[in-house]
Amino acid sequence: MTQTFPVLPLRDIVVFPHMIVPLFVGRDKSVAALEAAMAADKEIFLVAQLDPAEDDPKEDDLYDIGVTATVLQLLKLPDGTVRVLVEGKQRGRLGGLIDAGTYVTTEVTLIDEVEAEGTEVSALMRSVIDQFENYAKLNRKLPAETAVQLAEIEDASRLADAVAGNISIKVADKQALLVEGDPARRLEMVYAFMEGELGVLQVEKKIKSRVKRQMEKTQREYYLNE
Repeated sequence: MTQTFPVLPLRDIVVFPHMIVPLFVGRDKSVAALEAAMAADKEIFLVAQLDPAEDDPKEDDLYDIGVTATVLQLLKLPDGTVRVLVEGKQRGRLGGLIDAGTYVTTEVTLIDEVEAEGTEVSALMRSVIDQFENYAKLNRKLPAETAVQLAEIEDASRLADAVAGNISIKVADKQALLVEGDPARRLEMVYAFMEGELGVLQVEKKIKSRVKRQMEKTQREYYLNE
């Protein structure tokens, strides 16, 4: 099934289904695409750029898979930029870009969610939730209730997407998670990414406490010398 949407290229973020995110939009074409969406059914297609520095991305500068989204709120700021709140809906494949004057549209082929259930999937989901709790404890940027909210998700695909949206990994890695259609495989991938991040966060924590100890020791010695 295909549908036409205004296109909003994203510079440094990948949006997943069911994810609500604020975006700051400054490019004329992007603002016009949002205005077109607001004038119609508030639906837009979000797709990440391969190179965030590209100011006027063409078809080859965009990833193939993005997400349809609803614009929940749009606020024009005094400096001309727009702050917008969007909610990701469904994965879709980018068609050719069609010039619509001030913005571009595309024919999106919608991708249906794959169901995944069974004991193995349940076990994977539990492992991912446990791992996310460990990750959230070390990553101070995450609100404490995020882990609790994720633990309540019963659908494998939705859980994988929710975790993917909350972990700090490269855009290319997030895009790989968006492209992966099999929820069980996606759960395995987010688990592996969290494992890698946990390793880094643990090392960072060790370094910080070592530096702190060293500084305290230096200060103590300084006072003693005084």
